[in-house]
Amino acid sequence: MSNNNREKLFTEFTAPTTQEWLDKIEVDLKGADFQKRLVWRTNEGFNVMPFYRREDVLKLKTPEAMPGEFPFVRGNKKDSNSWYVRQNINVTDAAEANKKALDILNKGVDSLGFCLPADMVNAETIETLLKDILCDVVEVNFNTCKAHTVELAQLLVAYFDKKGYDKEKVVGSINFDPIEKMVMKGKDTTPILAQAAKLIDVLKDYPNFRCISVNTEALNNAGAYIVQELGYALAWGNEYMQQLTDAGVDPTLAACKIKFNMGISENYFMEIAKLRAARMLWAQIVKQYEPKCDCACQMIVNATTSMYNQTLFDSYVNLLRTQTEAMSAALGGVHSMVVVPFNETYEQPNDFSERIARNQQLLIKEESHFDRIVDPSAGSYYIEHLTESLAEEGWKIFLRVEEEGGFLEAVKKGTVQDDINTTNVKRHDDAAKRKEFLLGTNQFPNFTEKSEGKRPVACCCGCGHNDEAPYKKIESTRLAADFEDLRISTEEKRVPTAFMLTIGNLAMRQARAQFSCNFLACAGYKVVDNLGFKTVEEGVDAALEAKADIVVLCSSDDEYAEYAVPAFKYLNGRAMFVVAGAPACMDELKAAGIENFVHVKCNVLETLKEYNEKLGIK
Repeated sequence: MSNNNREKLFTEFTAPTTQEWLDKIEVDLKGADFQKRLVWRTNEGFNVMPFYRREDVLKLKTPEAMPGEFPFVRGNKKDSNSWYVRQNINVTDAAEANKKALDILNKGVDSLGFCLPADMVNAETIETLLKDILCDVVEVNFNTCKAHTVELAQLLVAYFDKKGYDKEKVVGSINFDPIEKMVMKGKDTTPILAQAAKLIDVLKDYPNFRCISVNTEALNNAGAYIVQELGYALAWGNEYMQQLTDAGVDPTLAACKIKFNMGISENYFMEIAKLRAARMLWAQIVKQYEPKCDCACQMIVNATTSMYNQTLFDSYVNLLRTQTEAMSAALGGVHSMVVVPFNETYEQPNDFSERIARNQQLLIKEESHFDRIVDPSAGSYYIEHLTESLAEEGWKIFLRVEEEGGFLEAVKKGTVQDDINTTNVKRHDDAAKRKEFLLGTNQFPNFTEKSEGKRPVACCCGCGHNDEAPYKKIESTRLAADFEDLRISTEEKRVPTAFMLTIGNLAMRQARAQFSCNFLACAGYKVVDNLGFKTVEEGVDAALEAKADIVVLCSSDDEYAEYAVPAFKYLNGRAMFVVAGAPACMDELKAAGIENFVHVKCNVLETLKEYNEKLGIK
């Protein structure tokens, strides 16, 4: 097609204005409130419109950025979007850990994370652990007791020097973050902070080996909103920059030794935008320290899929959660990524679950080619808006923390912990009311699934420790934990049968029965649906024949005035009676003695706990 024809084709259409779009939407809404129906009020502190146009991003600076250039909103690379596929290994036996590492390196992994107990930090362990691993080809990361981190760094440098590695080709990290323990456990680790400058000095000749960590992954796993993780990550990182430079560390060297370990939640586009905003804001922060080069302003991020939203029941749904999270991390331009195995909530991951977790990354890299295009979301009106909005709200958190005297002071005062704990409580409350969905747990549970002995593993964020600590700590459990506890308790003691007495209007009785089945199955109840009954007496008789503990009347609001009281009286206390819905005649039904109703405004968790108590399941 010639240019003239192409131009003619486009000029045949008149681009509608924003007002014309809004006018059309108003007509389609038929009088409904645009703000209430279509504007998304996010937990991050800003609203999201149902559509965006070019004019919405013309005022933004982010679309003008280039990949690999300050402020790195579009990523640290210019030629690809490649990232390290990382798998972590808990080391109890150095030889076995080495064997496992060599095995997974042949299965697609190119980044290893070793977690070493303090008593294994010695030269012999390092020799055994890294045998036949080419540390100038594979990224190597280490985590141990913070008090032994400098010793570990010295052992690694000695090992690298012994092997004669090109110092620039050794890529990896040591996870030194004493502040994390203060945030998560309330411990006073300030004496260990002084080791940071010495640690950097030990590793100063290895430009791509980082050793000061900002572990906001812990906040993510405690339920933090995306904007909270972003804002606190900036303040946390700046705290280390300030302390290091105050200790005499060159700003360029200090910045180049900081690594961010961040979590990735299920909010697909928002997480992409979070990573873009984080790089942009971190670059601006580091720039204020006047580093010798812009490359020091790059934010290096290892992303780990969230544990907060993982579930014990219907656990294969965790694969869907971690897959979209991995996609967000990849498109957001991370340095490396860890996908949490789907079964980590209730058991030690096995070969199968670890293989699936690795392959989730390999799938998007090798088959979907997510590693080829730098910042593919750039130019999206929606994501550019999210990036800018998250940056604004995250920056507010950063400034608020700085006004308190910095991140360390805020942690000592407990304001960071209080903020995350408040969010966690709200999210659990939202899950209880199904304002926040967990597929397979509080919404659309598998009616026939049993726990089969699966039990939640101990929380890894330090929330289970009751010993005295000088500071506040974060108290958190996974979002599904309350429902899981209820369901396991029901399963262990007695599983009641809930019978759907469907009658009247076909569409309404089917909809009410489906809603009620989903509602009651969240506690592990056995649910029995039915095609319909001609009379309430017939339905009650069928329910009693099925040995039902609960009879749920499912009909239309108008028909409840006709059916509910006769059904309740005929049942005569032989089973719990529940009405599905919140009909206009509810007060009259309550006056007749009917006290149980299930509907969309119920607190599902509290209602089910109440039903268990009434049924004697305690």
